[in-house]
Amino acid sequence: MTSVPPAPADGDTNVKATISPKLGLGVNLTPQLLQSIRLLQLTAPQLELELRQALERNPLLEQDEAEDEGVDSLADAQLETAAWDELPEPSFVSGGSAGGEFDDDAASRIADGESSDPRVRLLQSLSLQWKPRDVELAAWWLDQCDDRGYLEAALDELHLLGASTCNVDATELEIVRQRLLHGEWAGVAAVDAAECLSAQLSLLPESAARTLASRILKDHIDLLAMHDEAALAKVLKADADDVREAVALILTLRAHPIADAAVNERDIVVPDVVAWRADGRWHVALNGRTAPRLRISPHCERALSDAPGDVSALRGLIDEARWLVRGVTMRNDTLLRTTQVLVERQRAFLERGEEAIAPLTLREVADAIGMHESTVSRITSGKYLQTPRGTIELKRLFAVRLDGAEVSGSAVKAMVKRLIDDEPSHAPLADDTIAGLLARQGVRVARRTVAKYRDQLAIAPARQRRRTPAVLAKAG
Repeated sequence: MTSVPPAPADGDTNVKATISPKLGLGVNLTPQLLQSIRLLQLTAPQLELELRQALERNPLLEQDEAEDEGVDSLADAQLETAAWDELPEPSFVSGGSAGGEFDDDAASRIADGESSDPRVRLLQSLSLQWKPRDVELAAWWLDQCDDRGYLEAALDELHLLGASTCNVDATELEIVRQRLLHGEWAGVAAVDAAECLSAQLSLLPESAARTLASRILKDHIDLLAMHDEAALAKVLKADADDVREAVALILTLRAHPIADAAVNERDIVVPDVVAWRADGRWHVALNGRTAPRLRISPHCERALSDAPGDVSALRGLIDEARWLVRGVTMRNDTLLRTTQVLVERQRAFLERGEEAIAPLTLREVADAIGMHESTVSRITSGKYLQTPRGTIELKRLFAVRLDGAEVSGSAVKAMVKRLIDDEPSHAPLADDTIAGLLARQGVRVARRTVAKYRDQLAIAPARQRRRTPAVLAKAG
């Protein structure tokens, strides 16, 4: 008969796999394994603190400035990876608890702990993706922008100035500006509002509304500024409802690419991983600027191997250094592979927004990377991903499948919010009406499900949202 013995008490780290008449099975929690598990759970700031303390404590460690991929360390470290998977984490083993609520406010800004200047943070992000020379030209363009992200001088003048200052022809300079304009912070280095909005618009999925919105921005931004939809419909020879939809799409864009508000230190998060879209696909890289790269000092290791006498104390230090370097390598490899799967599975969400988030569980990601759900849970807890859509917690990319549907509950909640946001003020939509509208889109949910999501969004029932003509006139 096979049975599993009770879990060890807190502090018991000497549980070994044994063969007995009951075939009991346990896990050998060695100090190395415990350290690896702890490193796996550290956030970017915690890891940085841990490594800097190790540098001060262990003289055999030194900071590695070279671009070393750590292949050897990774190969050795992967031998221990399976041991992580023997340590279940009860609150996550079901794979379904990762679809809870997430607070975007804490991830609304990106910072590296050294600068509150958004342009500096943008350049640090670009340095992970662009060639050094292109980053230098991007920095020059950003220096020509005001605090909102718009160019402060005429484009022709800047081309001449940049060509002489940077020793580059105007064509190459303009190519870099276009990459900035349509890049991670779409609209940066725009000549005016029309170019800024058009750059953001070009990154949205193709649609009739986007095409019409592009025409408005190109030729009739003056009418848009006056909110004259009737005049827009007449000059564009378009249906009034189509114009209204195009204008609504424009209003979802940012008026200027760099936010006005100052960074609040309580809202700063440090991204562990960076994702960006290029060449028609998504790329993922670790944010290498969040922690020092460590290695064992080569000359100390050589000296130790030739040292006479009792050097057991020093050998303890070198073993400790090896465990740490190997543990960090394991952590980074697991984080990168997990994030790659998350980004690939949720690419629709990253490109189109909340309504496109797909159902995804810990188990599905764990199967994709060949690890246990508890490992995926540990590596995603408290970790943040920097994307063109903003900085988000990795846990947010998990979503529970709605019963009887092929979409996630998070996506349906976003749909409910959109329908309520777009409803007529004098005739708000009842819960059963919203359920009917969703059914027309192929999403069948009960009225009580709509009511639940509406309550979670802190939105009042339809009868309380109704605004009479008299109230509307007074508000106007």
